[in-house]
Amino acid sequence: QVQFVESGGGLVQAGGSLRLSCKASGFTFSGSMSWVRQAPGKGLEWVATITSGGIITSYADSVRGRFTISRDNAKTSLYLQMNTLKPEDTAVYYCAKGGQSTWNRAGSQGTQVTVAS
Repeated sequence: QVQFVESGGGLVQAGGSLRLSCKASGFTFSGSMSWVRQAPGKGLEWVATITSGGIITSYADSVRGRFTISRDNAKTSLYLQMNTLKPEDTAVYYCAKGGQSTWNRAGSQGTQVTVAS
């Protein structure tokens, strides 16, 4: 079955950086992949998408210019480099199959990111 194992989350001061990783298994690692997040008390929010070849990326306005999504198809892995973190980036971050309007995070446990002010 589809499974994602995320890592790299943690506690960081505002202005700091983290790099999230996601190891995917149980499906052919092709097609668009995304990161989504859920802040405390809020719904799921799309963060970024990367196409199958890694050529095209897209970002939510709230993270554009600070976050970078990438992938390694040979390692069936997805990454999210997060720089200049803000307290409002505090959330659980999830891997998801699909793009901005079609993502599905089934099989993802998430990784907690906490940004202290």
